[in-house]
Amino acid sequence: MIAVPAQTGGKPSARGLYAGSGRQQLRPSFQSSVFSMEEILRATNNFSPALKIGQGGFGAVYKGVLPDGTVVAVKRAKMRMQNPHVDVEFRSEVKIMARIEHQSLVRFYGYLECGEERIVVVEYVPNGTLREHLDRCHGRFLDLGTRLDIAIDVAHAVTYLHMYSDHPVIHRDIKSSNILLTHSLRAKVADFGFARLGSGAGAGEATHVTTQVKGTAGYLDPEYLKTCQLTDRSDVYSFGVLLVELASARRPIETKRDIKERLTARWAMARFIGGTAADVLDPHLARTPAAERALEMLLELAFRCTGPVRQDRPAMRDCCRALWAIRKTYRDMLAAADVTPSTPTDSPAPATSGGPDACTASSNATNTIIATTN
Repeated sequence: MIAVPAQTGGKPSARGLYAGSGRQQLRPSFQSSVFSMEEILRATNNFSPALKIGQGGFGAVYKGVLPDGTVVAVKRAKMRMQNPHVDVEFRSEVKIMARIEHQSLVRFYGYLECGEERIVVVEYVPNGTLREHLDRCHGRFLDLGTRLDIAIDVAHAVTYLHMYSDHPVIHRDIKSSNILLTHSLRAKVADFGFARLGSGAGAGEATHVTTQVKGTAGYLDPEYLKTCQLTDRSDVYSFGVLLVELASARRPIETKRDIKERLTARWAMARFIGGTAADVLDPHLARTPAAERALEMLLELAFRCTGPVRQDRPAMRDCCRALWAIRKTYRDMLAAADVTPSTPTDSPAPATSGGPDACTASSNATNTIIATTN
């Protein structure tokens, strides 16, 4: 059985959006559970194929219902003998998720460790991933205002992990396919299999040194890749890549494009420096003055986040403040122009940057890097 932190009661201190998530207040109103196999089988109707909602590097994901009616996602790991990394990721995810709770993080309900079975039970978030929405797989377009809201949700979640959880947490795999959306398009950060506890060292300092680099191609902090020193600024780098992805709808690596455009963040920076930042904007977004100004501000923040020197990158808390200012500027300019956010066309989108099968592929392809270094 995995040792998880004891739950404590008491009234949490007010921290604005982080209220109830202070370092000394762990889940005052919620207890995580150790599930039995019988409970898991009942919740998923014996792992019915009809309830399977996803497949990833960790294993399969099923929709389930607990006895009290709570709808959950049940993540069933691949058998350990088939994947030596499963146990490590499973234990990391359970230990860390048992410590954290925030409105923009997927909620942890419990786990099962029995024989070869490794199962994590988390909140069911019904509206797919951010990547799927950027690929327009769900028939609902994300306007720029919604994308800014999503960026702010993610920034608050990662700020909480770095600063307000009981122990600093480095997610290590911030990416669009790990961000789930609710019906109201609020974002929730998921998948803590690669997450690590930090040491509480000063901002930008190495908080965990590992001999194994993990993450996803296109989002990986190059300094972490080179030195194997994992810090909170590694998450900041990934977040900067995500901001470019939100603005452009392109994937971080576009293998089918011209070589100068394959690394999306680098391509966007070249456009920004060259004075053609508007070319970065998702072509399905309306090019209003408000959108172009918000885009410039968003790209400026993204490039600070993806700076080559980790100490020069902003803290996630500063990213939150910057994003609030960007959203305010965008809304104020729209109001002044009396413009309702819209898209250039309501017709179906052409093939996305991920190709005609992007909607199917996005839920399966992880491009995960697990590179052993000396």
